[in-house]
Order: sequence, then structure tokens, then C-alpha cells
Amino acid sequence: MLMWGGGQGSPLVRGRRVAFAVPDGATRTCVGARGHACPVRAVVPGRSTGARCEECARLERSHSVAADTMADDPRPYHVYLAWFGPGLVKVGITRVERGTARLLEQGAVTFGWLGQGPLMAARRSEELLRAALKVPDRIPYAEKRAVRSALPGPEERVAEIRELHERAGRLDAWPESLRRLPFEPVDHTGVFGLAGLPSAQAVVSGLVAGGVVGGELLAAAGPDLHLATERGVAVLDTRLMTGWELTAAADGETGLRFPVRELKDDGVQDGLF
Repeated sequence: MLMWGGGQGSPLVRGRRVAFAVPDGATRTCVGARGHACPVRAVVPGRSTGARCEECARLERSHSVAADTMADDPRPYHVYLAWFGPGLVKVGITRVERGTARLLEQGAVTFGWLGQGPLMAARRSEELLRAALKVPDRIPYAEKRAVRSALPGPEERVAEIRELHERAGRLDAWPESLRRLPFEPVDHTGVFGLAGLPSAQAVVSGLVAGGVVGGELLAAAGPDLHLATERGVAVLDTRLMTGWELTAAADGETGLRFPVRELKDDGVQDGLF
């Protein structure tokens, strides 16, 4: 679902057309922080996925779990392992009340819960597992996108986190207040529409005034839309859309007139697609 200003939403349905334009002369402004508008309506770069000025970004992060400023948070947290492709596994935490939302936001192809408990116990467990299992707590989106069109079958998708879950269960240093959970993998391949996904030829690197995109939605994984355009398959990170004034594209528009990074066998090249 794409959410617009005013609370309006557009469902993302595979096979449907996605099309919008940025008006000539438009500028991208800061989206503010913690539900409040940016007091100076600062202009932010088109290539930024955060769409916040320095001050608003600092305020937003100061209230996040990642900043470790919420030690007294009474809500329970899950610890999880998430798989994005062969060799791409991360450990993380998320509030229990959010369910699988965090995993969907990150584009996790497969995941499994490891445990549940208070925030600081979950955080200590995350740090323990990063060191013991040698897995990170972040994976760049470029790496996630690179493997989506060549994922292995269901059993192979589960095997890596199953083995890590078993290794985690043999560790002795888990916090006592964290309840360990059995391995029950969840697969998002169907939810994202990744089966048979063709390789992308380009990734939109930023929106610009006067630009337009129109194409058939092939898959939606995390913030990424995989679109079939008249020039090939391109990936659009929807976080690049925030802060812009957007309008409907012309009927039948299937083009892509934004700066892109072209994906080639011999490397990455900037250009207009």
C-alpha cells in the first residue's frame, strides 16, 4: 500500500500500472519528525531515502530503539533471524505488537523468531548473536535487490536460518528474561511476488522535477517496487518519493525519466534511463 498525504492509500497489486510524475519546478521538502512538520520546511536532496533535514533526522533517531534511549520501554520485543538471499542473513529485534511488519518493511524473504522478552534483554541477545553467529544487524538494499530474481527453492531458503537457529539454541549466554522460541519459518516470496521475477536493468537513484515513471508492477519487496517499463525492468525505492509533490502521469505512460543506476555485468553506471 502506498500512503499519500492526507491518509489516502493506493493498493499495490501485481500486474497493475504504477505511474506518477513530479511537476516542473517542484522541490523536495523535509517530512519532519515524530509526527510533526519540519519547522523550516527545509529542502532535502533527491537521492536521500530519509527525506529529513539534519535536525529532524536527529530528533527522529533520538526516539528510536536503535538509539538505545528507550531502556525503560515496558513493551515486549521479538528477536529474529531474517534471510534475504544466499549468505544474506541478519539478526534484529522488533516490538511484539508489530507482528511481522518490520520484516515486511525490510523485504525479508524468509524469517524466524528466536526469542521474546524485555527490550534490553532482546538487545543483549541481538549483540550476543551477532558475535556468536557472525551475522550483521543490517544488510544494504543493493545486496538484497541483487539476488531477488535468482532465489533458490523453499527448502534452501529455510536451511540457512534453520542452521543458525539451532546454533543459537546451543549458546549459554542468553539473558534469563528472554524466552526462547521454536523454529517456525515464515516465507514472504508469495507476498512480495518474487517467483519468476526477471532481473532488473536499473535502480532509480533519485527523483527530479519534471520526471515521470510508469510501468507494470512485477513485485513489491520492502520499500522496493520492481516495475516493467518500456525500457526494461527498473527498481524504485518508494522512500525516494516522500517529500515530493506528486501528480498523476499521463494515461498509458510506460516510461522512466528519472536518474538511474544502470545494472550491468561489468559494474554499475550512472545515467538516464
